[in-house]
Amino acid sequence: MEKIVILGSTGSIGCNALQVIKLHKEKYSIFALTANQNVTLLTEQCINFKPQFAIALDHYANQELKKNLRELNSKTIVLDDIESMEWVASHESASTIISAIVGAAGLKPTMAAVNAGKKILLANKETLVMAGELFIKAIKRSHATLIPIDSEHNAILQVLPQNNKLNHKLHGVKKILITASGGPFRELSKKDLEMVTPQEALRHPNWVMGKKITIDSATMMNKGLEVIEAHWLFNIPISDIEVVIHPQSIIHSLVQYTDGSTLAQLGNPDMRTPIAYALSHPERIESGVEGLNLIQIGRLDFEAPDFDRFPCLRLAYEAAKMCQNATTILNAANEVAVEAFLNRSIKFNQIPQLVESSMHTIKASPLESIQAVLATDQETRSFATSWVDRHRY
Repeated sequence: MEKIVILGSTGSIGCNALQVIKLHKEKYSIFALTANQNVTLLTEQCINFKPQFAIALDHYANQELKKNLRELNSKTIVLDDIESMEWVASHESASTIISAIVGAAGLKPTMAAVNAGKKILLANKETLVMAGELFIKAIKRSHATLIPIDSEHNAILQVLPQNNKLNHKLHGVKKILITASGGPFRELSKKDLEMVTPQEALRHPNWVMGKKITIDSATMMNKGLEVIEAHWLFNIPISDIEVVIHPQSIIHSLVQYTDGSTLAQLGNPDMRTPIAYALSHPERIESGVEGLNLIQIGRLDFEAPDFDRFPCLRLAYEAAKMCQNATTILNAANEVAVEAFLNRSIKFNQIPQLVESSMHTIKASPLESIQAVLATDQETRSFATSWVDRHRY
């Protein structure tokens, strides 16, 4: 029985992971569930999956969770603080950690799991974007296993040669093609993009996701972060990673080989598919997702991304080619910008402006420790917050 910790169990990835796990109770059990403040859903998950431990990071939610589970006679132990997340992520009884917390908050517990040599199913983009070099070095040092859950990186894993120490050139890999839906504003003009609202940006045409990642999809920063992730996950140079707009979200990514072959992974846009593959890798298990009906789909379209209308993608490529903390700066500034946009403090087109200003202001330098990563993250957030105060409308 594989004991699983889900960091971020009430989010989209966490909920989909629990759906897949429910189909395979003979294979998997839940050791711990963590969330931020969705105490109603977390309580329900604790009753249904009976984890040994649960954590709600928000203090008041955590107190309510304790009260709820006590009244329901649950045996789940509720832990109290953020350090507890690192403790459950590295616990000797846990074998697999699903890292699904959105944002920089996922870095420390995910690193704790890596240092403990766990199997990491990674959905938290920011861990690799903020600290990719340190993270990969820690993976190698501890002999932890790293498997991506993101549909794009999971697709790449499925069509690359199955070699964890891949030298992509030796195996005939020419380039990676990461597909992007283009988000809800794919056809809007640059002028129209200035006027879009948070409500409009949150209407993704293909995927149901959390607010932050949905806004990132609308700006195409999401795809930029995925380029950085792919570089670290697969040891692929940034110059060999290309983004292709594919509105139907049926092809999740492709790998092009030197012999002219291009291999793609296709599937309905449903996160249960990559989660099931990550859980069972290299085997396959039922996910609950229907197979493709190619006749019904009828056509697949592709186009080049527009770096002028969506400068966040350009900025991500630029950061990836600089010193490591440039991507830390990129990520922190973007998190502040997205929150400010959702709060209507800045406009949609000001998100890349804030990110670019941060990249030009905060000094780029190598990162030698997690403490240095967190220091850069904090410095950038302070600058970005003051930028919002100066530019709010």
